[in-house]
Amino acid sequence: MTLLTERTSEERGASPHPPLTRHPLRAEAVRGFAPWAGAAMTLTLVVTLAVGSEQWQGGWAETRDHVHTAAMLLGVPLALAAGCWQGQRERRRGTEELLATAVRGRTAAFLASALPVALWLVAGYAVATALALLATWYCAMGDRPHLGTPLADAAVLACAALTGQVVGRLVAWRLAAPLLAAAGYVVLGVVGYEHRGSVRHLSPFVDALSTSIPVWWQPLMTVAWTGGLTAAAVLAYAARRRTVALLPLVAAAAAGTLLVHTGDGLWHTDPLTRRQVCDTSTTPQICVSARYKGLLPQITEALSGMTGRLEGVENLPVRFEDLPGRPGPDEVELPMITPIGWSVVRGRLADPEEYAWAAGMALQGRGDCDEVAPRVAAADDAVEYYLAPSPLRRQFDERYARGSAAERAELRERIAARERLASMGEEERRAWLSAYFATRNECGRNGVPAL
Repeated sequence: MTLLTERTSEERGASPHPPLTRHPLRAEAVRGFAPWAGAAMTLTLVVTLAVGSEQWQGGWAETRDHVHTAAMLLGVPLALAAGCWQGQRERRRGTEELLATAVRGRTAAFLASALPVALWLVAGYAVATALALLATWYCAMGDRPHLGTPLADAAVLACAALTGQVVGRLVAWRLAAPLLAAAGYVVLGVVGYEHRGSVRHLSPFVDALSTSIPVWWQPLMTVAWTGGLTAAAVLAYAARRRTVALLPLVAAAAAGTLLVHTGDGLWHTDPLTRRQVCDTSTTPQICVSARYKGLLPQITEALSGMTGRLEGVENLPVRFEDLPGRPGPDEVELPMITPIGWSVVRGRLADPEEYAWAAGMALQGRGDCDEVAPRVAAADDAVEYYLAPSPLRRQFDERYARGSAAERAELRERIAARERLASMGEEERRAWLSAYFATRNECGRNGVPAL
């Protein structure tokens, strides 16, 4: 009776549920090398992008290209090295034979070690990409985000980590990880920048123009190509029946053939580049590329002083345009907006006065002339000074004033021409400017009104 009572009390104190067994991936994912690899990916990409942020911040296409370049040239070598280092872990610990006696199969053991590193690297890349997109969002100038390329890049980084894991398990040398990273950097850089054949499209890194966008299936084929090769390598190493590696290899070959066959057709010009957004309230009208339509109010404001002085003047170009190629006969090219980081930084004009001066110089139309007559040069200088003088004009004048006798005489002639134009009445000056712009493409003195 006493024995039965004691047994019953023991059964009452026992837990009705067995302890939960945690998945082996959890331990690999929350401890050890994998989180540090993800942090290294984030830090590498964030620092790289921050150093040159003025060259991409504000333009969605520029952000896509710079994140893509950093991910491929720095992220892929880092992923290869991290995967290789993780793959060599059991050899460094001397536990290879012990691992071989485990109940889990070779493929399961491989994935338990490789997947946490790959996922953490992708997470680190995702954090860096999200920060870059947020940095562009608050000063975006008009185009739209491009998400296909970042998603493909994330898959490529995961493939690089898995490939590095295979190499690490096969190569015992401790320097294999840094050498694999260096090899990846060199191959991607050479193929992406130097190679000009169709084979370069097999590389996940292709240096493209910011005015181009990939066809919708290009990221998918890139993932199929790199993912197929990686899956074939993993299965050839870890699967019981290594012949199954032929299936992803066939898929990779099909995707690679399509990429090579299509060649430069994988990219096409962004339709927004060919479309203009115009302010028709000014003369000339001001038109910018639809990719940067958010800049139009700033440009209109920067040129407002010049367009106000040109009100009522005839023989002017119809518009400032921002299309690829040379402007039409009744158009004049708008000062350059791209590349971002020069005249435009983080969605703002860096120097509105200099931009207005460049627009006034474009209006004169004598940029293709090798040489102009002195009287024409004096008239051009007077018009430039009246419409939108260069912020450096005072420095130029001071340099001429300290120059030779000929330079001092030329400066006096130019100052006199400026004063004569400024002293004219409104109607007289409007008539003179109309006659001047009628000959704006002339390099000689014939027809150019005197001052």
